[in-house]
Amino acid sequence: MNSNDRSLTLPANFTHRVRIEALLPADSPRLNGVDDGHVRRLADIYTALPPILVHRATMRVVDGMHRVAAAAANGLTSVEVQYFDGPDEEAFLRSVTANVAHGLPLSVADRKAAAERILRSHRDLSDRAVAAYTGLDAKTVATLRPCSTVDSPQSNIRIGTDGRTHPLDRTAERIRAAELMTRRPDLPLRAIVKETGLSLGTAHDVRQRLLRGEAPVPTGRRTPARREPAAAEDHPAPSAKRATGTGAPAESASAGSNRTRGSLETLRRLAGDPSLRHSESGRQFLRWLHTHFMVDEAWRQQADAVPAHCTGTVAELALQCAGAWKRFAEDLDRRRLTHMTPAPARHAAPESRQGA
Repeated sequence: MNSNDRSLTLPANFTHRVRIEALLPADSPRLNGVDDGHVRRLADIYTALPPILVHRATMRVVDGMHRVAAAAANGLTSVEVQYFDGPDEEAFLRSVTANVAHGLPLSVADRKAAAERILRSHRDLSDRAVAAYTGLDAKTVATLRPCSTVDSPQSNIRIGTDGRTHPLDRTAERIRAAELMTRRPDLPLRAIVKETGLSLGTAHDVRQRLLRGEAPVPTGRRTPARREPAAAEDHPAPSAKRATGTGAPAESASAGSNRTRGSLETLRRLAGDPSLRHSESGRQFLRWLHTHFMVDEAWRQQADAVPAHCTGTVAELALQCAGAWKRFAEDLDRRRLTHMTPAPARHAAPESRQGA
């Protein structure tokens, strides 16, 4: 170790003396800036105050603008600072949490404005995580999210307070788990968890639903359709063309989402049909149907895994499967028409005349 490299040996709470004029104003969550009354109160107890937190890369104050003003009011030209070495986008998060934790309390308006900014810069953070940063209720954050992210691409993941990634929609993973459970009934749940990425509790729920003859995806847990901005609704064709050049990809994605929701709803109703649920053959059919059921989101997630030299082979298999499903549908349709065709009426034999 180089003895001259003090950064490797300095403790985390080491402070530096920095001239006030070298500091940049804080990117503060306070909408009204520095409060003069609070500065005067701090000036009276300045010697007992903690050091200022400063972003080393920019020399911008992260936490402590009131203390800087109190030092200047006492005639000081320098202050004790501790450095924050995180990236720029994390400096504001640190500023918000510091101001929530101590000092002059942030107003509700301050905290809501900070939450809206965090939602714009960290779209994947969960409502609870943003609430922990800002001191708001998670339900309040949830009401702020639609307005804060209306112009941003929506993500299917959220990063929770534990730092872990949590997908919002597990439809494809649940269907994959149902397929594994049907093909290999003896496969342990932990193996299914490892294969699909589901939690152990969710995998257990899928298994229980299959045993009851229900769909593996509960209706209430499916992600609702997101509304587009009003301008896009008023002028759907031009906006689609501006985004994609031709409009086809955007329309295709929207149609695929609608097909998925419609198919899942149809599957749910079918799984609730008593004539299927209350017979062993019906439950076996439902389990078979769940394992062969596919929505647009499912195959889209798998398409990137197909190597370029295998695309022709996989496409051929897909067409063969599609052909099998088509023949299955045609057979069912013939049966339906047979049941709908009324049987020919039988004419009664003429009564024999007495004495004939």
